[in-house]
Amino acid sequence: MKYLLTLAAIALIAFQPVKKKKVIFFGDSITQQGAGPNGYIPKVDSLCRQDKLAENFEFVGKGIGGNRVYDLFYRFQEDVLDQKPDIVVVYIGINDVWHKTTSGTGTELSKFGAFYDKMINKMKQAGIQPIMCTPSVIGERNDDSNLQDGDLNFYAKWIREYAAKNNIPLVDLRQSFMSYLDKNNPANEEKGILTTDRVHLNGAGNLLVAQEMWKAVKPLK
Repeated sequence: MKYLLTLAAIALIAFQPVKKKKVIFFGDSITQQGAGPNGYIPKVDSLCRQDKLAENFEFVGKGIGGNRVYDLFYRFQEDVLDQKPDIVVVYIGINDVWHKTTSGTGTELSKFGAFYDKMINKMKQAGIQPIMCTPSVIGERNDDSNLQDGDLNFYAKWIREYAAKNNIPLVDLRQSFMSYLDKNNPANEEKGILTTDRVHLNGAGNLLVAQEMWKAVKPLK
């Protein structure tokens, strides 16, 4: 009888469902749109299913249009900590750079770093695994002639160095986008290759982002 009970207990344990890891994608309008039917978040989910890991992850988008890094910080409790995620993919920086030119309300690099650092520390204290992303593009010309290329490169450099120093997984979207555009934008167009309007993603852009993010998320299963 004891033997049968032991076998039953083993069988029960074996068939316990795997607890899915909750992944939050945290960002601005790119992430807000990325949660839509053709966005990068459903595409990450599709890649996950293709790799037969659907039982390991659930994906949630928390993007709001116009957000900069300090907007993320101010809604961090509600949209991250209260959701109890296991992994948070932070994709921010475009508006911090872009809004300097469009409205004078961007974020200087020192303040950008300070707010970002506070969020990372809060995640670590809560046992959440962060993944950092460099900002992608504001304009798709591949000859360094987009107005904000210099600033984007500085912010991307800071994110790369911070991630390396703190042993945080990195999705280098800036590098991925520029490499893709070098090969696929021979006419040096300012939009239409990966974006619809120089910033927000078209189908190819969403797929590229999904592929790069999944490479970072998948090993954390």
